[in-house]
Amino acid sequence: MNSNVNWFFQKEKKWRPEIEKLREIILSCDLVEELKWGCPCYQFEKKNILLIHVFKEYCAVLFFKGSLLKDPKNILVQQTKNVQAARQIRFISIEQINKFAKTLKSYVYDAVKIEVSGLKVSLKKTSEFSIPEEFQNKMNDIPSLKKSFYELTPGRQRGYLLYFSSAKQSKTRKVRIEKYIPLILNGKGLDD
Repeated sequence: MNSNVNWFFQKEKKWRPEIEKLREIILSCDLVEELKWGCPCYQFEKKNILLIHVFKEYCAVLFFKGSLLKDPKNILVQQTKNVQAARQIRFISIEQINKFAKTLKSYVYDAVKIEVSGLKVSLKKTSEFSIPEEFQNKMNDIPSLKKSFYELTPGRQRGYLLYFSSAKQSKTRKVRIEKYIPLILNGKGLDD
């Protein structure tokens, strides 16, 4: 246990017993506990294997390379269609965690084997992501925006495309695009 991570467990009200049980199970698999992205992150030889996180309706274990895991129990969940590598196992009770403890451990050990083997998740190329119509129209209207967008790194391009596309309404997509035009023109990513 890493004392720097304790606050995460102590602050949680709704899912505290569940995430403490997940912590116990995961630490029994000889992983190192760190704090990353505000969550308990578990590593093997300094490589990220999984993390614990909480949501309103469930708590979860997220495997960074979960798409490479065999899933004989059919319990891995892809959070959204745009998530390429990570997969979650979601829990809603301590009883469910106890029931799946042995399975969870086997998935953890498999995730470590995948990491040690050097396997990589083959990610979609940026060109395979669809460009929202609203953004394409803006790039057609502002040639410097199009030029600046395609000069961004592929990761920054994907970030924008995923963020713009995730809005359900055209109005929201337009607002997002307008807000980020200056950053794109300045060669910046979403989080820069």
